[in-house]
Amino acid sequence: MKLWLKKELALGLVLSLFVLMLAACGGSDSKEATTSGNASATPATEEISATDLEDKAKEEGSVISVGMPDSWANWKDTWEDLKSKYSLAHTDTDMSSAEEIAKFEAEKDKPTADIGDVGIAFGPVAVDKGVTQPYKTSYWDEVPDWAKDSEGHWLVGYQGSISIFTNTQLVQSAPQSWEDLKNGDYKIIVGDVTKAAQAQMAVLAAAMAYGGDESNIEPGIAYFEELAKKGRLSNAEASLANIEKGEVQVTLLWDFNALNYKDQLGADKFSVAIPKEGSVVSGYATIINKYAPHPNAAKLAREYILSDDGQINLAKGYARPIRDTVQLPEEVAAKLLPAEAYANVKPVNDYKVWEETAKTLPQLWQERVLVHMN
Repeated sequence: MKLWLKKELALGLVLSLFVLMLAACGGSDSKEATTSGNASATPATEEISATDLEDKAKEEGSVISVGMPDSWANWKDTWEDLKSKYSLAHTDTDMSSAEEIAKFEAEKDKPTADIGDVGIAFGPVAVDKGVTQPYKTSYWDEVPDWAKDSEGHWLVGYQGSISIFTNTQLVQSAPQSWEDLKNGDYKIIVGDVTKAAQAQMAVLAAAMAYGGDESNIEPGIAYFEELAKKGRLSNAEASLANIEKGEVQVTLLWDFNALNYKDQLGADKFSVAIPKEGSVVSGYATIINKYAPHPNAAKLAREYILSDDGQINLAKGYARPIRDTVQLPEEVAAKLLPAEAYANVKPVNDYKVWEETAKTLPQLWQERVLVHMN
């Protein structure tokens, strides 16, 4: 499932540039699109029964997604279920979050896509661009407030937290906390904080663990600055190939990436831990195209993604379900970390604030951390 990491890197790069990209796609009327896309100006979610939704979706006959390929978070099983249960044909075009939003806007007169899957930070962007339509699903009340737009324009289906991924063949005592990391003698890979969302979230996670938040990342910068001064940070790429070759001792990764790598490379050779002091929890959200050619099929897809079966499908792909009431089969639960490991994880409270903070990260990282690295 290398697409996990591929999409994270792409997401981080476009997150740094998305304001420019989306403005370019919006052209001269981008301000007007922002105004018209305000959630307060959009109609409430249409009330529709489950039976009526299924019937209308079957009439439409297909659902077209973007950024939801078979190998990402095990979407394959969900698309197969929608085909077998509701006779919905499916096609996908893989793309980054910003590209999905730009496609919805660019094709509004001749739409081809129904639903997309974007990093949570892009949910509000899509609403501001006026390219989404609301749908809350029957599981609305089971989704935490941080993981949904109040009107249902975006809705997180699965979540992830920054974790510590350790090669236990190279590190005798696998770190379980930020303090363990700081006191070790091994090299740590963070990733490219100037571009990658995963690496930027690692800085935010450390900041949160030491009293910071999305508006104050100084504790995180100071933490990695200290490690860099001690020669503890590695410039190596946290690729599956490098990990397999034994070139990586400890890496900070999304838990879904780490658990995936662990299964691929040997569960007895690697350790995955959520830092005990705390970490950040984030997620990916579905957005339904305002101009969707198959709007009911898109709504049914979101409904199914939030269902028990849909959440189990995601867990099979190492993605932690957003609904904590779902009873995972024993063999699926075994793929994930236990719930108690996430006792101290915290969500980003305001992604607009984080958006502004993230813009400062590349320069801070260059000036405070990279300057001390070889």
